[in-house]
Amino acid sequence: MTPISASGATESPIVDVLMISHKRADYFRRSLESLLEAAKGDVRVWLWHNGSDPTTQQVFDQYRDDPRVFRSHHSEFNAGLRGPTNWVWAEGEGQYVSKVDDDCVEDQGWLDRLLRAHQAEELGAIAAWRFYPEDFLGARSLARVARYQSGVRIMRSNWVQGSGYLLPRRTIDRFGLLGDHESFPDWCVRSSRGGAQHGWLFPFIHEEHMDDPRSPLTMFTDDATFVENRPLHARLRDVRTLGAWEEEQREAARIVQAAGLAWYGYESPMRRRVQQLRALPSRAKHVLKRSR
Repeated sequence: MTPISASGATESPIVDVLMISHKRADYFRRSLESLLEAAKGDVRVWLWHNGSDPTTQQVFDQYRDDPRVFRSHHSEFNAGLRGPTNWVWAEGEGQYVSKVDDDCVEDQGWLDRLLRAHQAEELGAIAAWRFYPEDFLGARSLARVARYQSGVRIMRSNWVQGSGYLLPRRTIDRFGLLGDHESFPDWCVRSSRGGAQHGWLFPFIHEEHMDDPRSPLTMFTDDATFVENRPLHARLRDVRTLGAWEEEQREAARIVQAAGLAWYGYESPMRRRVQQLRALPSRAKHVLKRSR
């Protein structure tokens, strides 16, 4: 990853990429292997393991001393996502930061594509797209695609998911770390009100989300395996069948494409946000908190 500056000098921006593990060792191993394969040049992989699940712990221990891993940390309890994210945001020295969830696999070349877009335009968090072609809403969503002078195109949004994104450190310097009760999408909303431009690079880079039952890499083969291994959001929603969970994913895609870009210009942005979410299907609350 060695882009050329206008002066002809070779530049190698450092990218700090975080992966957090907790359970489901098979997903974690697949996601981490894919990330490490992409970690060429000045890409630094940071690992944080939450809790003491024995099989996941074995995978973490196997890789924590891998020369491709820049730093690692084990928390005996489940510290969630906010603390590990702020760890990298505060202690990393890269010009860009990223995070890949331990149930996601990014398209080949994803970091290079996102980096080129950032070097062409001043953008906030731009990300890979975790849904499928059948989820795209056509002309309605094409109307959200902004074309910049450089030719870069972004499907604009006030937030993106907390995986498969690339964010300039200067944006973190401007808007600060995640707050005490703030998820990554919440942070995106706050920074978008300050002028940061977030969204998904278009044409999309695909993020394979293995918890989507449509994924060829999913562990969910039937309702029984799904109930046994339900993701957090499925448990919160008391979703008990693969069919219902698949519809949750489709609804999530509709919500992010239907959400307006001008929700937050009122005297009480949080109140306005809650009111807007109440007007959308209830899944929206969980979409926004997907990366908490």
